Amino acid sequence: MRGWWQEIAGLVLPVSCEGCGRPRTALCPACAHALTGEGPRRVRPSPEPGGLPATYAAVPYEGAVRTLLLAHKERGALPLAGPLGAALAGAVTAAAGPVEPFGTGPCLLVPVPSSRRSVRARGHDPTRRLAMAAAGRLRRAGRAARVLPVLRQRRAVADQAGLGAAERRANLSGALTLAPGGAGPLAEAVRTGGRVVLVDDLMTTGTTLAEAARALAAVCSAGYSVHPPFTIHGLPGNPEEATPHPLFERLTAAVLASSPASFELNRNSSRTRDVAGGEW
Repeated sequence: MRGWWQEIAGLVLPVSCEGCGRPRTALCPACAHALTGEGPRRVRPSPEPGGLPATYAAVPYEGAVRTLLLAHKERGALPLAGPLGAALAGAVTAAAGPVEPFGTGPCLLVPVPSSRRSVRARGHDPTRRLAMAAAGRLRRAGRAARVLPVLRQRRAVADQAGLGAAERRANLSGALTLAPGGAGPLAEAVRTGGRVVLVDDLMTTGTTLAEAARALAAVCSAGYSVHPPFTIHGLPGNPEEATPHPLFERLTAAVLASSPASFELNRNSSRTRDVAGGEW
């Protein structure tokens, strides 16, 4: 009810830019431009948690971007889902790479789940809403894409705000699981050359995305079974000789925004990064 009322109110009441307060527009050109940044880039938190997939972000989490994300997430500025989703779509494209000519499978966007408590409090699921907007943008651009919300929280977790990296790892360890029936579409995407991309609105320490990747290790598909200890290289306790499930060889992640430090870390790194088929 809250979300429906806010969408209707936005059509009939005076508005101001959610990013800077400029009157008579919900999103001014300057704040819209902030969502494009320099284009999607590979980001790495420091320290980088084990099992974190290669992650791409559209823009740093600062200034107008931070204000817009909070407006959508916490204040229910639902019309922002369109432009925010478009920015996320750019990061998804970078994470998924070019469409492979031999592949017919879609790009599956798997959103990090919100707790039922936070969805009730906010009146909507912001990450899922952005994933839907991003998938729509990708389809309009000619890329088969759909949202596959197959991750669930299996237990309650504490609010992540104010927690350090180690505390976040302990808080989220084992917290996510694959929903019943989720393995089939994931396996089909792998079989047909599609891509699976984890999506979230924001990455800080990378712990949430690492836990989401671990949860997908429950996938069992034709000819493959993955059970603990998980066969994702980099996770604690993994045998290095283990052969990864094909899903994890291709699993990547995309976020709308990441901490500026994760961008700086990449700029200062001597390693080459791939971005949407190129280098930067």
